[in-house]
Amino acid sequence: MTANDPRPESAATIKRIVLVALGAFVFAFSMVPLYNVACEKVFGIKLEKGASTATPVAGSAADAGRSVHVQFDGTVNSKLQWSFRPLQLALDVHPGRQYEALYFARNDANEAIVGNAAPSIAPNQASAYFNKTECFCFTQQVLKAGEERIMPVRFIVSPSLPADFSSLTLSYTFYRNDSATAALKAPGAAVASVNAAP
Repeated sequence: MTANDPRPESAATIKRIVLVALGAFVFAFSMVPLYNVACEKVFGIKLEKGASTATPVAGSAADAGRSVHVQFDGTVNSKLQWSFRPLQLALDVHPGRQYEALYFARNDANEAIVGNAAPSIAPNQASAYFNKTECFCFTQQVLKAGEERIMPVRFIVSPSLPADFSSLTLSYTFYRNDSATAALKAPGAAVASVNAAP
């Protein structure tokens, strides 16, 4: 090889590019687990993975001798021009029995907006015993300008909830879904096509 032969440098450059691309690929795939760990361990938020089923409590009888106080909370992120709140502040429930709570949402903006609700249970250790069987948080919600909606959540507190938990809080924070809201403004887009739940 001569001093003017660029091949050794080219090979080193190609190796660096491949390593950077491989590192970016690994980094991208590690973001989801890292995000889940950060939410659950650092911030104490249990992320939901779709609709819960009542399977863990289906074979169990309701515990009529025990009552758990469930409080409800609702907030909106500052980017979302909605009003959102629970219609009842609390319910006393018997573990193993299904209950329904209602939330009220209104779009205060002058345009249709898509929102997504992020649920959390406090204390976090009790979240494994709180099963949502139906929830507006499972799908994105579209509200036209000025539209109001009552949104139900059906849930079961598991009879295996440890006895030292006598009170739980179900909180939702609604966030603006910018990409889905932008899709509403696309020519020919129908508001109902983005909304997967009534």
